[in-house]
Amino acid sequence: MNLNLEGKTALVCGSTQGIGWASAQAFAAMGARCILFSRSADKLAAKAKELGEGHSFISADFSNPEEVRTVVKDLVSKEPIHILLNNTGGPPGGKISEAETDAFLLAYNQHLICNHIIATSVLEGMKKDQYGRIVNVISTSVKIPLNGLGVSNTTRGAVASWSKTMANELAEFGITVNNVLPGATETGRLKSIIENKSNKLGKEYAEVEKGMLSAIPMKRFGQPEEIANMIAFLSSPAAAYITGQSICVDGGRTGSI
Repeated sequence: MNLNLEGKTALVCGSTQGIGWASAQAFAAMGARCILFSRSADKLAAKAKELGEGHSFISADFSNPEEVRTVVKDLVSKEPIHILLNNTGGPPGGKISEAETDAFLLAYNQHLICNHIIATSVLEGMKKDQYGRIVNVISTSVKIPLNGLGVSNTTRGAVASWSKTMANELAEFGITVNNVLPGATETGRLKSIIENKSNKLGKEYAEVEKGMLSAIPMKRFGQPEEIANMIAFLSSPAAAYITGQSICVDGGRTGSI
């Protein structure tokens, strides 16, 4: 099985923590050069240094798509990107019936619009070097909407449809586009969701956590590294014939086939 990414460059969004950082570490271990991408230049610089020699970073605020466009355009004018990991923190929770329209616009900008800007910016280099892997970190809500995450469910569904359409258009060039759908994973995002639910229901954090664990057949939360393993595989030469897929990595929680 060919998992070698030597000679490949990966642009890793949301890469200072959680799934993004775990993915950058996996790419680097497989031989890829990583370009870390998020808002905080200071955090990015520290993480790039931790990753080792040859890795670098760019920074932009994903709530400002035009800033993202400018930064990525400058990057691809200097070097090709072979692997793109689209990964951005999810919108705040809440009922969809109580959501303001601005919340949808912000979420669409941070996820769908920025994903599209970055992906279309790197395509020329992928086609030229005859190697392209685009992986989007979304959510299991793509399969079954999650209660209390109205704006997130809506936005994630839009990204999944965009991704499938893009996969069909790019397949003839040997560029694959896939989605990884993490279940409850031990990140800052999960902690925030449990805390918000705890406050809203007036229950202890541990009680809410126990309830979430009971819904997972494996009875534990995932680790960022476990999600990164799937991302790294889909980005490798071994996954050349897999495209247009949305793959759950959730310990069996999602109730659909």
